[in-house]
Amino acid sequence: MSAPEEVVTGGIEACVAGGPIDAILAGRFACREFREAPVARRTIEEILHVARFAPSGANIQPWRVYVLMGAVKDTVSAALLEAHNTSRNDHASEYKYYASDLPDPYLARRQEFGRLFYGSLGIHQADSEARSRQTAKNYTFFGAPVGLIVTIDRRLEVGSWLDLGMFVQNVMLAAAGRGLQSCPQETFAKYHRILRPLLSIPAEQMVVCGVSVGKAMVDGQQRLMPRADINEFATFLGFDGQN
Repeated sequence: MSAPEEVVTGGIEACVAGGPIDAILAGRFACREFREAPVARRTIEEILHVARFAPSGANIQPWRVYVLMGAVKDTVSAALLEAHNTSRNDHASEYKYYASDLPDPYLARRQEFGRLFYGSLGIHQADSEARSRQTAKNYTFFGAPVGLIVTIDRRLEVGSWLDLGMFVQNVMLAAAGRGLQSCPQETFAKYHRILRPLLSIPAEQMVVCGVSVGKAMVDGQQRLMPRADINEFATFLGFDGQN
């Protein structure tokens, strides 16, 4: 990665008492620098094969995935980079990712992310051009050999987005279980008008995100972003007298 992501208090070892699946969960990170090493189509098929077992309400399975590699991926990257460099203000996602007025603690966490992430790259937060150049790396899938574009039927309701999130998480964990890393990237949704004709995405499908998949440039990467302790988000009820 161009920036290490998330150093967890106590270390990953403190989180993996449950075995291999815990190690995969705690060891996954948003990779932003990949090796050129190829990933076989069969491997991606295996990842999607197991990821499809994500739960979904009434088993409607609302996900759709476009898997990009080689010349097709390069064509998509070139088109998105051109748009980013020349007309980024003319494009917008079809959905809103962040609330307009983030309350705390979410606002504080987002601000901390900016300080830690750009600080690790030596980029001042006020340096809009340097930040733009870093954002542009998204559209080359950070050098990953495989890129996914994930969509959802716009006629579905918010509950199906919960299902889609569990599917995307399954994709990333299945990749990690095969020695690969990934990066979920909402920013691809901004350029849905470019992606739609290039990938023949039907009108009823909304672009939700991209996912880069490949071998991390640096093995055993530590995380930079802290996670809240469980006592900050979990309330235990009815456990009186239990440790």
